[in-house]
Amino acid sequence: MLSLSLQKFPISPRFLHRSMAINSGKKIIRIDISSDTVCPWCFVGKKNLDKATALTNDQYDFKIRWHPFLLNPSAPKEGVNKKDYYRNKFGPRSEQMISRMSEVFKGVGLEYNMSGLTGSSLDSHRLLYFAGQQGLDKQNDLAEELFLGYFTQGRYIGDREFLIEAARKVGVEGAADFLENPNNGLKEVNEELQQYSSNISGVPHFVLNGKYQLSGGQPPESFIQAFQAASNITP
Repeated sequence: MLSLSLQKFPISPRFLHRSMAINSGKKIIRIDISSDTVCPWCFVGKKNLDKATALTNDQYDFKIRWHPFLLNPSAPKEGVNKKDYYRNKFGPRSEQMISRMSEVFKGVGLEYNMSGLTGSSLDSHRLLYFAGQQGLDKQNDLAEELFLGYFTQGRYIGDREFLIEAARKVGVEGAADFLENPNNGLKEVNEELQQYSSNISGVPHFVLNGKYQLSGGQPPESFIQAFQAASNITP
Protein backbone atom coordinates (compact mmCIF):
# COMPACT_ATOMS: atom_id res chain seq x y z
CA MET A 1 0.00 0.00 0.00
CA LEU A 2 1.40 3.36 -1.00
CA SER A 3 1.30 6.25 1.42
CA LEU A 4 1.39 9.84 0.25
CA SER A 5 3.32 12.30 2.38
CA LEU A 6 2.30 15.94 2.07
CA GLN A 7 4.74 18.68 3.02
CA LYS A 8 3.73 22.29 3.50
CA PHE A 9 5.87 24.83 1.73
CA PRO A 10 5.78 28.52 2.63
CA ILE A 11 4.19 30.80 0.04
CA SER A 12 6.11 34.00 -0.57
CA PRO A 13 4.17 37.27 -0.08
CA ARG A 14 5.16 38.33 -3.61
CA PHE A 15 3.72 35.13 -5.12
CA LEU A 16 0.55 35.47 -3.05
CA HIS A 17 0.18 39.14 -4.01
CA ARG A 18 0.59 38.30 -7.72
CA SER A 19 -1.87 35.39 -7.48
CA MET A 20 -4.48 37.62 -5.88
CA ALA A 21 -3.98 40.22 -8.60
CA ILE A 22 -4.34 37.59 -11.34
CA ASN A 23 -7.51 36.24 -9.75
CA SER A 24 -8.98 39.73 -9.51
CA GLY A 25 -8.12 40.48 -13.13
CA LYS A 26 -6.11 43.53 -12.15
CA LYS A 27 -2.62 44.41 -13.31
CA ILE A 28 0.06 44.84 -10.66
CA ILE A 29 1.68 48.25 -10.26
CA ARG A 30 4.64 48.25 -7.88
CA ILE A 31 5.60 51.77 -6.83
CA ASP A 32 8.91 52.50 -5.11
CA ILE A 33 8.97 56.01 -3.64
CA SER A 34 12.15 57.81 -2.58
CA SER A 35 11.13 60.55 -0.20
CA ASP A 36 12.10 62.62 2.81
CA THR A 37 9.56 63.20 5.57
CA VAL A 38 10.57 66.90 5.72
CA CYS A 39 10.01 67.44 1.99
CA PRO A 40 6.72 69.29 1.32
CA TRP A 41 6.60 68.25 -2.33
CA CYS A 42 6.83 64.63 -1.20
CA PHE A 43 3.59 65.07 0.73
CA VAL A 44 1.94 66.80 -2.24
CA GLY A 45 3.13 63.97 -4.47
CA LYS A 46 1.66 61.42 -2.07
CA LYS A 47 -1.73 63.16 -1.98
CA ASN A 48 -1.86 63.23 -5.78
CA LEU A 49 -0.74 59.60 -5.96
CA ASP A 50 -3.47 58.69 -3.46
CA LYS A 51 -6.05 60.35 -5.69
CA ALA A 52 -4.74 58.56 -8.78
CA THR A 53 -4.77 55.14 -7.11
CA ALA A 54 -8.29 55.73 -5.77
CA LEU A 55 -9.51 56.54 -9.28
CA THR A 56 -7.94 53.44 -10.82
CA ASN A 57 -8.07 50.77 -8.12
CA ASP A 58 -10.63 48.87 -10.18
CA GLN A 59 -7.94 48.39 -12.85
CA TYR A 60 -4.71 47.97 -10.89
CA ASP A 61 -3.45 46.29 -7.76
CA PHE A 62 -0.95 48.67 -6.13
CA LYS A 63 2.04 47.70 -4.04
CA ILE A 64 3.62 50.86 -2.62
CA ARG A 65 6.92 50.91 -0.77
CA TRP A 66 8.65 53.94 0.75
CA HIS A 67 12.42 54.44 0.69
CA PRO A 68 14.55 57.03 2.51
CA PHE A 69 16.15 60.18 1.15
CA LEU A 70 17.92 62.78 3.29
CA LEU A 71 17.60 66.33 2.02
CA ASN A 72 20.01 67.45 4.74
CA PRO A 73 22.11 64.54 6.05
CA SER A 74 23.79 66.85 8.59
CA ALA A 75 20.54 68.26 10.01
CA PRO A 76 20.72 68.58 13.82
CA LYS A 77 18.98 65.89 15.83
CA GLU A 78 17.86 68.35 18.51
CA GLY A 79 15.90 70.45 16.00
CA VAL A 80 15.89 74.15 15.12
CA ASN A 81 13.14 76.67 14.50
CA LYS A 82 11.60 75.87 11.13
CA LYS A 83 11.11 79.46 9.97
CA ASP A 84 14.60 80.48 11.03
CA TYR A 85 16.07 77.51 9.19
CA TYR A 86 14.29 78.49 5.97
CA ARG A 87 15.40 82.12 6.30
CA ASN A 88 19.02 81.12 6.89
CA LYS A 89 19.04 78.67 4.01
CA PHE A 90 17.08 80.56 1.36
CA GLY A 91 17.39 84.19 2.45
CA PRO A 92 14.79 86.67 1.10
CA ARG A 93 13.32 83.94 -1.13
CA SER A 94 12.06 82.03 1.90
CA GLU A 95 8.85 84.06 2.32
CA GLN A 96 7.97 83.64 -1.34
CA MET A 97 8.64 79.90 -1.11
CA ILE A 98 6.45 79.56 1.98
CA SER A 99 3.64 81.48 0.30
CA ARG A 100 3.89 79.30 -2.78
CA MET A 101 3.86 76.13 -0.72
CA SER A 102 0.79 77.31 1.18
CA GLU A 103 -1.08 77.68 -2.10
CA VAL A 104 0.03 74.26 -3.29
CA PHE A 105 -1.14 72.66 -0.04
CA LYS A 106 -4.52 74.38 -0.34
CA GLY A 107 -4.83 72.73 -3.73
CA VAL A 108 -4.71 69.29 -2.10
CA GLY A 109 -7.00 70.29 0.77
CA LEU A 110 -4.35 70.99 3.42
CA GLU A 111 -3.15 73.97 5.44
CA TYR A 112 0.63 74.44 5.38
CA ASN A 113 1.92 75.05 8.91
CA MET A 114 5.40 76.52 9.37
CA SER A 115 5.40 76.42 13.16
CA GLY A 116 7.60 74.14 15.21
CA LEU A 117 11.02 72.65 14.65
CA THR A 118 12.87 70.99 11.81
CA GLY A 119 15.94 68.79 11.93
CA SER A 120 17.15 65.26 11.35
CA SER A 121 14.58 62.96 9.75
CA LEU A 122 16.71 59.82 10.22
CA ASP A 123 14.60 58.34 13.04
CA SER A 124 11.45 58.74 10.95
CA HIS A 125 13.07 56.73 8.16
CA ARG A 126 14.11 54.03 10.63
CA LEU A 127 10.51 53.89 11.77
CA LEU A 128 9.17 53.72 8.21
CA TYR A 129 11.49 50.79 7.55
CA PHE A 130 10.21 49.10 10.71
CA ALA A 131 6.58 49.71 9.69
CA GLY A 132 7.28 48.16 6.31
CA GLN A 133 8.28 44.93 8.03
CA GLN A 134 4.75 44.76 9.43
CA GLY A 135 3.05 45.47 6.11
CA LEU A 136 3.25 47.94 3.24
CA ASP A 137 -0.20 49.33 4.04
CA LYS A 138 1.00 50.23 7.53
CA GLN A 139 4.12 51.83 6.07
CA ASN A 140 2.03 53.90 3.67
CA ASP A 141 -0.35 54.94 6.44
CA LEU A 142 2.59 55.90 8.65
CA ALA A 143 4.05 58.10 5.91
CA GLU A 144 0.71 59.94 5.83
CA GLU A 145 0.69 60.46 9.60
CA LEU A 146 4.28 61.73 9.64
CA PHE A 147 3.62 64.16 6.81
CA LEU A 148 0.39 65.40 8.42
CA GLY A 149 2.06 65.98 11.77
CA TYR A 150 5.12 67.76 10.43
CA PHE A 151 3.50 69.89 7.74
CA THR A 152 0.05 70.69 9.15
CA GLN A 153 0.34 70.38 12.95
CA GLY A 154 3.76 71.81 13.75
CA ARG A 155 5.09 68.49 15.09
CA TYR A 156 8.84 67.86 15.05
CA ILE A 157 9.91 64.97 12.83
CA GLY A 158 12.69 64.05 15.28
CA ASP A 159 10.47 63.98 18.36
CA ARG A 160 10.33 60.45 19.75
CA GLU A 161 6.87 60.88 21.27
CA PHE A 162 5.45 62.11 17.97
CA LEU A 163 6.95 59.17 16.09
CA ILE A 164 5.58 56.65 18.58
CA GLU A 165 2.17 58.34 18.53
CA ALA A 166 2.06 58.21 14.72
CA ALA A 167 3.05 54.53 14.76
CA ARG A 168 0.36 53.72 17.30
CA LYS A 169 -2.31 55.44 15.18
CA VAL A 170 -1.64 53.18 12.19
CA GLY A 171 -1.20 49.97 14.18
CA VAL A 172 2.60 49.60 14.08
CA GLU A 173 3.54 47.54 17.13
CA GLY A 174 6.77 47.83 19.11
CA ALA A 175 7.79 51.26 17.82
CA ALA A 176 8.97 52.56 21.19
CA ASP A 177 11.29 49.61 21.79
CA PHE A 178 12.57 49.73 18.22
CA LEU A 179 13.43 53.43 18.33
CA GLU A 180 15.08 53.12 21.73
CA ASN A 181 18.17 51.58 20.15
CA PRO A 182 19.59 54.08 17.60
CA ASN A 183 21.17 51.21 15.66
CA ASN A 184 17.87 49.46 14.94
CA GLY A 185 17.10 49.86 11.25
CA LEU A 186 20.16 52.02 10.64
CA LYS A 187 21.92 49.46 8.45
CA GLU A 188 18.80 48.92 6.39
CA VAL A 189 18.16 52.65 5.96
CA ASN A 190 21.74 53.18 4.77
CA GLU A 191 21.42 50.25 2.35
CA GLU A 192 18.22 51.71 0.91
CA LEU A 193 19.79 55.16 0.64
CA GLN A 194 22.51 53.59 -1.48
CA GLN A 195 20.19 51.42 -3.55
CA TYR A 196 17.33 53.83 -4.22
CA SER A 197 18.61 57.35 -3.62
CA SER A 198 22.26 57.51 -4.63
CA ASN A 199 21.45 58.12 -8.31
CA ILE A 200 18.73 60.75 -7.89
CA SER A 201 19.13 64.43 -7.12
CA GLY A 202 15.73 65.26 -5.68
CA VAL A 203 12.49 63.93 -4.26
CA PRO A 204 9.84 62.74 -4.50
CA HIS A 205 10.98 60.15 -7.00
CA PHE A 206 8.66 57.37 -8.14
CA VAL A 207 9.66 54.17 -9.92
CA LEU A 208 6.82 52.07 -11.31
CA ASN A 209 7.38 48.37 -11.89
CA GLY A 210 11.11 48.85 -11.68
CA LYS A 211 11.48 50.93 -14.84
CA TYR A 212 9.00 53.75 -15.41
CA GLN A 213 10.07 56.87 -13.50
CA LEU A 214 8.41 60.10 -12.36
CA SER A 215 9.81 62.94 -10.27
CA GLY A 216 8.26 65.81 -8.32
CA GLY A 217 4.75 66.55 -7.11
CA GLN A 218 3.05 65.23 -10.24
CA PRO A 219 -0.70 65.78 -10.73
CA PRO A 220 -3.01 62.74 -10.56
CA GLU A 221 -3.37 62.70 -14.35
CA SER A 222 0.37 62.13 -14.79
CA PHE A 223 0.27 59.19 -12.41
CA ILE A 224 -2.67 57.64 -14.24
CA GLN A 225 -0.82 57.92 -17.55
CA ALA A 226 2.23 56.36 -15.88
CA PHE A 227 0.10 53.48 -14.58
CA GLN A 228 -1.03 52.74 -18.13
CA ALA A 229 2.57 52.70 -19.39
CA ALA A 230 3.93 50.70 -16.45
CA SER A 231 1.14 48.12 -16.58
CA ASN A 232 2.84 46.59 -19.62
CA ILE A 233 6.01 46.03 -17.59
CA THR A 234 6.12 42.87 -15.47
CA PRO A 235 7.01 43.84 -11.86
